[in-house]
Amino acid sequence: MAVSKDVVITKVWEDRLEELEDSVVVEYPLTIFINDQEFITLLCSPEALEYLVVGFLASEGLIKDNKQIKRLSVDEEKGHAFVELSGFSTFSDKLFGKRTVTTGCGKGTVFYNVLDSLTANVSEGGMTITQEDIFRLTKEFNQSSETFKDTGGVHSCCLCDAEGILIFHEDIGRHNALDKLIGEAIQKGIALDDKLLLTSGRISSEMIIKASKQNIPIMISRSAATELSIKIAQELNVTLIGFARGRRMNIYNGKNRVLFSNE
Repeated sequence: MAVSKDVVITKVWEDRLEELEDSVVVEYPLTIFINDQEFITLLCSPEALEYLVVGFLASEGLIKDNKQIKRLSVDEEKGHAFVELSGFSTFSDKLFGKRTVTTGCGKGTVFYNVLDSLTANVSEGGMTITQEDIFRLTKEFNQSSETFKDTGGVHSCCLCDAEGILIFHEDIGRHNALDKLIGEAIQKGIALDDKLLLTSGRISSEMIIKASKQNIPIMISRSAATELSIKIAQELNVTLIGFARGRRMNIYNGKNRVLFSNE
């Protein structure tokens, strides 16, 4: 399914108007059914949908590993994902019903509250990375987003080791892009406690909690970090870096994992 479509627009250049085609991102509603009950509708980019479902369920604490998923199928035409989970308890009828997660900058998860930080993990990951590797990886990351180059309308996330990018995903929602990454790692059995995460979007408390639940020790963004995300990074021993652009970056926490060239 296409992640972008061409539409006719009127482009304004100072006092000149021009009718032309422009590429825009597709916003796609995906409704997840768990054990035959409607659970939630995610607004997302229509690719890597199975990974999105798996990552979303893991981020929300509904699964711990891929073994809990007995069956997963996606009907792209109808925009439905069907999941059968083992050992899933409908501990509250309020969990189910018509519920939509927007692609905006507000609350990005269903059950998010400050108690989520209690279910995240204190990172014991011993991964270290050099300053030069961070600069190299962020450059590679910034050049990888073809959909962003075409539309300017998506966020990106990638999982890296010191050598390069292992997993890359894009989505109209930064939370979705991260969930797709987590979902692919879970399905492929890729360990996360010795990897770093790169993201294009602002690092909010929700984003760092999602990463911490999966034991990711280093999180880097080319954008900003919020004050609460910095506090959570300190509590959970996560290396948090923002404004990683060119040959500069802001380290908000955990500089012990960064090896500097002048040391």
